[in-house]
Amino acid sequence: MRGSAPEDEKRIHRPALRRSATAVAAAVLLLPLSGAPSASAGQPRTDDLQRAFTDAAARFHVPRSVLLGVSYLESRWDGHGGAPSVSGGYGPMHLTDARTALARAPEFSEGDEDARGDGARARKRVPADAAERAALPAELPARLRTLDTAARLTGLPAEKLRTDPAANVLGGAALLAAEQRKLGLSAGADPAEWYAAVARYGGQDSARGGKAFADEVYAVMRQGQARTTDAGQRVTLAATPTLAPDTAQQKRLGGPATRAAAPGAGRALECPWNVACESVPAPYEEFDGNDYGNHDLADRPKDQKFNAIIIHDTEGSWDVTLKLIKDPKYVSWHYTIRSSDGLIAQHVPTKDVAWHAGNWYINSHSIGIEHEGFLAAPDAWYTEAMYRTSARLVKYLSRKYDVPLDRQHILGHDNVPGTTTPTIPGMHTDPGPFWDWAHYFSLLGKPFHRTAGSHGGLVTVLPDYDENKPLYTSCEKAGDTCAPHGSTAVRLYSAPDENAPLVKDVGLHPDGRDSTNGVNDTGARATTGQRFAVAGRSGDWTAIWYLGQMAWFHNPHDEPTAVNAKGLIATPKAGREEIPVYGRAYPEKEAYPAGVPYQTVSPLPYKLTAGQEYAVGGRMTGDYFYAPTFDVSKHAIVRGADVYYEIQLGHRVGFVRAADVDVRQSDS
Repeated sequence: MRGSAPEDEKRIHRPALRRSATAVAAAVLLLPLSGAPSASAGQPRTDDLQRAFTDAAARFHVPRSVLLGVSYLESRWDGHGGAPSVSGGYGPMHLTDARTALARAPEFSEGDEDARGDGARARKRVPADAAERAALPAELPARLRTLDTAARLTGLPAEKLRTDPAANVLGGAALLAAEQRKLGLSAGADPAEWYAAVARYGGQDSARGGKAFADEVYAVMRQGQARTTDAGQRVTLAATPTLAPDTAQQKRLGGPATRAAAPGAGRALECPWNVACESVPAPYEEFDGNDYGNHDLADRPKDQKFNAIIIHDTEGSWDVTLKLIKDPKYVSWHYTIRSSDGLIAQHVPTKDVAWHAGNWYINSHSIGIEHEGFLAAPDAWYTEAMYRTSARLVKYLSRKYDVPLDRQHILGHDNVPGTTTPTIPGMHTDPGPFWDWAHYFSLLGKPFHRTAGSHGGLVTVLPDYDENKPLYTSCEKAGDTCAPHGSTAVRLYSAPDENAPLVKDVGLHPDGRDSTNGVNDTGARATTGQRFAVAGRSGDWTAIWYLGQMAWFHNPHDEPTAVNAKGLIATPKAGREEIPVYGRAYPEKEAYPAGVPYQTVSPLPYKLTAGQEYAVGGRMTGDYFYAPTFDVSKHAIVRGADVYYEIQLGHRVGFVRAADVDVRQSDS
């Protein structure tokens, strides 16, 4: 938004706040919170939260724009109904009380899974005691306990800070004011003078993390923002395009947030300059005689081209995740991003192959990024700081390795196909239906929108995240109904009727059962940004080709859940009744040299029949990275002649041989 100077810059400068915590608490308790209803109050006003920011800013002499900017980066001003974020943060200001929020099992915690996904060597199993060996410390770091400090500074009960947005904003203002005092700086109305305090608020245990957080907050203040929150509150931060932080404070915090690792501190970092990034190397070690972990040395993209970036969530805390990545008997990924401030840790050089996706072909051609989060906890929300930092990293990697910024190349772990039919039920489902793909791609600079008229032949799934709240079950306990929450997914039915059975996924449910509403059941789900070929329309319903069948979703004209698109489609070659689809694009048998075992290209259980059409995501020639030993001299790249197309098969992608399909424009 653009407009006149914000109210902060028009206020009279006040003297620095020097009162004790006790005096502050007493003063606060004498003043009513703007969010507390009066006896005569009816429905809450839609400007209550805006007034809460104004009141808290005045009471603690913090510029309102700073308070709004910090809150936007933490929560986008949402309260999430008092539920904690993934790192235990509550309310618009993300006040942290993290002990219970972090008592979760990490993503790769099951002993029977194979994150490597390669049949050329012994199945890589996760140690059964991995999660126990990475238990949380008895004392959590200060960044995960800020709610207690806010309670002490304001004199307000912890429960009120968790659940009352106005109290939460007041607690955040008290913390910012306290940081300003610790720095020996004066309180006042000039936002430029609060840069260091903002950095301390966002990155208490990482100077680089704090600097990156503050830089992002000031970028938000320059740009301005306005939105309606999850509680129906309209909040506005006026733009101040010329705002610049105090240069002395910037110098005090050091140089760029990202830097190459110092000698002995780990590998050189591969991160954009405007994020906070540190090296936490994953070990490449041999153990137990002939086993090794937890990744493979390679020379990408020289040997194999990158064609995907995989978005994961950790299903565990930052601290647990960093402990596990250092275990050579565990699995690996390239980056982890922290929820509270967006700090990035790089573990594996991008040239090397990490074991993260459960599909060796995908692993060989992708970069894996873990985000501190939980897919089945809809209110364990991802912070804006994490979304923004992740988007910066993905844009950097996209430019560096020429990976297109679309949903055919930026995949969730839940979009990665199984390698063979038996592996399908065990494939991971993160980041799940609550990851906001629309917002994420807006931050990537590639927002989804209509690209064709009604005869374009494709649709891009695009429900309104905040309004789209399909029923999910089994978030906490099997069969229990999940709390209503915004979602990027639409549900797919076997007929244009919400009472019809959901479409089947014969790979996920080989016993023939229908798909379910389970939060981890991806068998009847299409997600924001995915493109599908239109199979039919009936009133407010649209049908798409999905796993070899017609799948219907509700797509009313006045509240559409998809927009028209066009692009390349693949259809079974003329004269073919059906064609196979694969989970990997491996070479033909004749391409394998002596000493390298042939990797069977096993078809998945889905059949694509004559007349069906599927959106094309990319074209590639089959290859295979043979890496069965710790000794890299025995590694090889097998390159074939078979050409494949990646298609949007269902919720997950798949591969078809070029020889089996005709490819054309969808609107032709």
